[in-house]
Amino acid sequence: MDKFNFKIHHRDKNSNARTGIITTSHGKIRTPGFVSCGTAATIKSLTPEEIKACSIDVFFVNTYHMMFRPGIDVVKNAGGVHKFMNWEGSVMTDSGGFQAFSLGENGPRKQTKAGNEKTQFNEKTLVKILEDGIEFTSAWDGKKIFLGPKESIEAQQELGSDIMMSFDECTFYPIKHNYAKEALKRTHAWLEVCIEQHKNNKNKINLSQALYGVVQGSIFEDLRMESARFIKSKDVEGFAIGSVANAKEPREFVFKVLDWTLPILNYSERPVHFLGIGEIEDIFESIQRGIDTLDCVIPTRMGRLGYIFSKEMGLSKKYRYDITKSEFKLDNNILSRGCRCYTCSNFTRSYIHHLFKSRELLGYRLATIHNLSFFGSVMEEIRNSIEENNFLKLKKEWIKK
Repeated sequence: MDKFNFKIHHRDKNSNARTGIITTSHGKIRTPGFVSCGTAATIKSLTPEEIKACSIDVFFVNTYHMMFRPGIDVVKNAGGVHKFMNWEGSVMTDSGGFQAFSLGENGPRKQTKAGNEKTQFNEKTLVKILEDGIEFTSAWDGKKIFLGPKESIEAQQELGSDIMMSFDECTFYPIKHNYAKEALKRTHAWLEVCIEQHKNNKNKINLSQALYGVVQGSIFEDLRMESARFIKSKDVEGFAIGSVANAKEPREFVFKVLDWTLPILNYSERPVHFLGIGEIEDIFESIQRGIDTLDCVIPTRMGRLGYIFSKEMGLSKKYRYDITKSEFKLDNNILSRGCRCYTCSNFTRSYIHHLFKSRELLGYRLATIHNLSFFGSVMEEIRNSIEENNFLKLKKEWIKK
């Protein structure tokens, strides 16, 4: 069984972009790499073979959702998440924290008076933040659940993923500095518990699991840099940057956070993951700064809504178009010029338009295959450009105003 390893192959001479390989016990992850989201141990509607054909090396499984459906014990009984879903590639799991914290959108996310209470709880919300974890009400059956760093890592160990995320407090914008600082203290204290559980548990399904420490600190430069330094000093196999792309922060801060933290994190030559980023222009901006992997629901979720990705659409249209529009009813072209995915090799815009208008399940499936293949192709193009020291040239070609 291969141990977790990250090897940098090449650094672009004109940016901080880099290529490499993350090796896990289930294979190799080419970096920079896009990580698709398979929330409930599935990328909706696709088989494992189809996922591989889209040039996807790894995808995310959501610990929070697996806790409730089907239950961690069910997956453990099957021999771990890989055997459960018959996926031979690598798997990342998140801590479950983001979804649990999200239940309190009108509570913990909405700061009260001074914004520095150690425990914030509104009876109308489902979440209570404590010093040793969070207590929340299950959205499925109404039961009270406690989730802390030890419980999170235990669940991820029983799932048997290749890469685990540490349990962190997900803060949401707007937020005051004093509360963000308190939250960061909890996140750092929880990381110590995560590391201890990661090292001491001998009953893991996957003995080569890696743990990524999550950098927090909201929109505050001093806190983000403090967090990056703290997590860099700890015995974790990689890093993740959290609560930026999906926590309501103004866009101007998304890449400032990378500018503050990556010079610290990349110095250690461990892989860095950016949580929840997936617009094409954002992928280029992130990789330029040194991000190795990133994940997002955009290609799959947008596909199920009828949005098809194509470079021809350009930045102004977010590189996608709505296949359900009447203009595609008689369009016998493929979804995207030059695309060689299964969908484009076999079907036309007219047919996909028909499937969506008729609400046929095949439409969602074919759109997902195309979009995921599109993202896989973009990442391959990016990796090649870095190897040739042409990343900025490629970025300019794509990011046209």
